[in-house]
Amino acid sequence: MNERRVVVTGLGAVTPIGNDVKDFWKSCIEGKGGVGPITGFDASPFDSRIAGEIKNFDPSPCITPKELRHMDRFVQLAVVSAKEALADSGMDLSKENRDRVGVLIGSGIGGLKVIEEQHNVLLQKGAGRLSPFLIPMLIVNMAPGQVAIQLGLRGPNSCVATACASGGHAVGDAFRVIQRGEADVMFAGGTESCVTRLGVGGFCAMHALSTRNDDPAHASRPFDLERDGFVMAEGSGIVVLEELEHARARGARIYAEMVGYGMTGDGYHMTAPVPDGNGAIRCMRAALNDAGLNLDDIGYINAHGTSTKLNDKIETLAVKTLFGANAKKIPVSSTKSMTGHLLGAAGGVELIVCALSIRDNVLAPTINYEHPDPECDLDYVPNKSREKKLDVAMSNSLGFGGHNATLIVKRFNG
Repeated sequence: MNERRVVVTGLGAVTPIGNDVKDFWKSCIEGKGGVGPITGFDASPFDSRIAGEIKNFDPSPCITPKELRHMDRFVQLAVVSAKEALADSGMDLSKENRDRVGVLIGSGIGGLKVIEEQHNVLLQKGAGRLSPFLIPMLIVNMAPGQVAIQLGLRGPNSCVATACASGGHAVGDAFRVIQRGEADVMFAGGTESCVTRLGVGGFCAMHALSTRNDDPAHASRPFDLERDGFVMAEGSGIVVLEELEHARARGARIYAEMVGYGMTGDGYHMTAPVPDGNGAIRCMRAALNDAGLNLDDIGYINAHGTSTKLNDKIETLAVKTLFGANAKKIPVSSTKSMTGHLLGAAGGVELIVCALSIRDNVLAPTINYEHPDPECDLDYVPNKSREKKLDVAMSNSLGFGGHNATLIVKRFNG
């Protein structure tokens, strides 16, 4: 059976640098950062007191007050992003067979905020005062569950939890669902909101976070020699994926075509990537093979690029090993330099970056790149966006546990 072609027809995002796709993309192109001192709680006890928080988020136009009380923030972000993606796609769901429209959204951690709040209730007021909504609010699959409930979607519905690769895997798995003919439309991506005491404290205990507290605007600095850890952030990125003929039949605008998906495991360590980059190398190669593309077809890589010593060095090594002589000719940027690390939401947001880069023929920069690292010696589109005719873009997501996901999109040429 011939695999069906899949296109991207709608985009939705809530991020630390923009609460919708238009503002997010404008900030990306202008190289604006969204990292600052944590405002959601007193972070003074922690080594890292900075994060990429969403500013002035108001879900009330999309979600009723009663519904809001029963949704953790990570679910709210997903619902708002999905509704933006739906509006952007121009799709009229009343004309769709909702059995053929599904949802696949990933999250690395889920409802950490409600866990903290309800644990305090348990300790202070007793078990009898726990909310009956505790479990359905905290479970990771409630993001796709609530999106489907809100939009009345009855197609394939699932959730991916592969740490920082969750969003990438969710988009790739949804791509496969449509290819196989199990759905015509999928809402796919990632969501995360765990900038909480427990979340920040846990990553601080791992010594994974930047402690550049006196200069938060420059704390997230992927590939820079003086990088000292990643910056936690929150957000959501959802795309509408659609079978090509279904999109054509309704006259949809097409941002790009999804053509490749690779997934591998390091099988090496709980948090560290395998030193030779083998997991990422095989993942990128699998996506290229899936897309039927050659190494020299890739015009841009949106890197995982977390701003940690190990990730940036090993991802660079993986690109150099796979692409060989072409590696230094390929622009490789990390938009985490602006957003911070969106964890399970990163893959969805960064696929949006790739689709818009193709649409506008412009590459988002890696900001805060000031001190070259001899072990990170690729073209990282330093500090300023760049105009470039772009036909094929690759996005990497690499998660704790050795989970790797690579997505490839290309310009749609009919």
